[in-house]
Amino acid sequence: MADLDVTRADAVLIGGGIASATLAAMLSELEPGWDIEVLERLDSLGAESSDAWNNAGTGHSALCELNYTPQDVDGSVSPAKAISINEQFQVSRQFWAHLVENDRIGDPSEFIHTVPHMSFVNGVENVDFLRRRHEALIENPLFDKMEFTTEHAQLADWAPLISRGRPVTETFAATRSPDGTDVDFGALTRQMLEFAGRHGTTVSTGSEVVDLRRMGTDWGVMVRSTADSSMRVVRAPFVFVGAGGYALPLLQKSGIDEIRGFGGFPISGQWLRCTDPEIIAQHDAKVYGKAAVGAPPMSVPHLDTRYVGGKRSLMFGPYAGWSPKFLKTGKYTDLFASIKPSNITQMMAVAPPNLDLMVYLGSQLAATHTQRFEALLEYMPSARIEDWEEVTAGQRVQVIAPHRTKHGVLQFGTQLITAADGSISGMLGASPGASTATSIMFDMLQTMFPQRIDAWRPTLTQMVPSWGRSLSADADEAHRTLDRTADALGLTHS
Repeated sequence: MADLDVTRADAVLIGGGIASATLAAMLSELEPGWDIEVLERLDSLGAESSDAWNNAGTGHSALCELNYTPQDVDGSVSPAKAISINEQFQVSRQFWAHLVENDRIGDPSEFIHTVPHMSFVNGVENVDFLRRRHEALIENPLFDKMEFTTEHAQLADWAPLISRGRPVTETFAATRSPDGTDVDFGALTRQMLEFAGRHGTTVSTGSEVVDLRRMGTDWGVMVRSTADSSMRVVRAPFVFVGAGGYALPLLQKSGIDEIRGFGGFPISGQWLRCTDPEIIAQHDAKVYGKAAVGAPPMSVPHLDTRYVGGKRSLMFGPYAGWSPKFLKTGKYTDLFASIKPSNITQMMAVAPPNLDLMVYLGSQLAATHTQRFEALLEYMPSARIEDWEEVTAGQRVQVIAPHRTKHGVLQFGTQLITAADGSISGMLGASPGASTATSIMFDMLQTMFPQRIDAWRPTLTQMVPSWGRSLSADADEAHRTLDRTADALGLTHS
């Protein structure tokens, strides 16, 4: 490293997606004197996991995602995980509202819109499950506007494309939450990094991190230019790895003990996207169903209204696929390069307990365009195949984590890995990562900077007034928070 161009920063954030953008925006207010550098390997920001067409975009708040409310063997439905995720999403909404109210970022309609969130199921057992789910959630102030129906006329009013052509004898149920949103996380990422850039953060695109090494009390981040292959090093006492699927291999390069035993299983996907503007205009909802047996959470079927680049769209899916790449723009050797002596036992151990996932992925890979379209017909009986095109979605790397009693466990969610000395941290996993990135960054700041938290507390509380408290415990505050953030973000009041 001695012969390379070496610069210094107070913090290096690897990856130009929603996680790094959130942290850069926070640090710009918490430590305005810091020199921060964001490193992104692509030539554009928010173009991988944070891009709206690469899966991110629902605004995960557990209003409609049925996998967040598991049903126990006795038929009871636990709301705990759904409530926790919604609480985290409210932290994000408060932070975004703070940025808008204080002119940190621009027009919120460039990244967020009101889109009701719905759940839809059919069959007697599933109807009973959805009724129990509604009953379990409706008592919570974050969910108390959720409506339930088994009536065709009500479904036709909420989502005419779901109702049209459906047999009047069909047994179904649906819920609708008017507080749902659609979020273009790519657009939000770019707005936040533009704000950070105006306040001293250097945002370097076309800059690929190829190695991480200790340099005394600092980290040496080795960076290669994708334009001319020139190399340089950035020294910093603090590094955050928010590089999507590449977070795992980069943390492995760092050599920290905390990443030992962790592996990753990549899953890709595809969407069906509607091409008819008249059909798109008839649907204003995100309608989630139940996942197939063995399906990962990112493959729960949903018919989605999306706003991408300010333009309203309609998509269905995603359909699971598989590739050994860890990013959509990654390499086919990514998975194999991530297998190390420290994690090979864990990675091999997850296969037998997850045979249903393997079978599911195999069936998805073998599916034809016609078979994929048939899945859409279950949600939209009047759909015509000529109105839909296939679009490749993004890559996700599901976490394979070490376990006290098992060799390894495949996890569906997001996990923060932080070195014992607080000098480096990284975010592994997928959904609901983008929607809960603000809460994750708050947790990380407390873990990595315990000596600074008290000094930062007034500013953090300005960013998120409910920080450290449960909105679910105070109905009045929950409703005030929903109304205030809706006003700030230009959302429709229910």
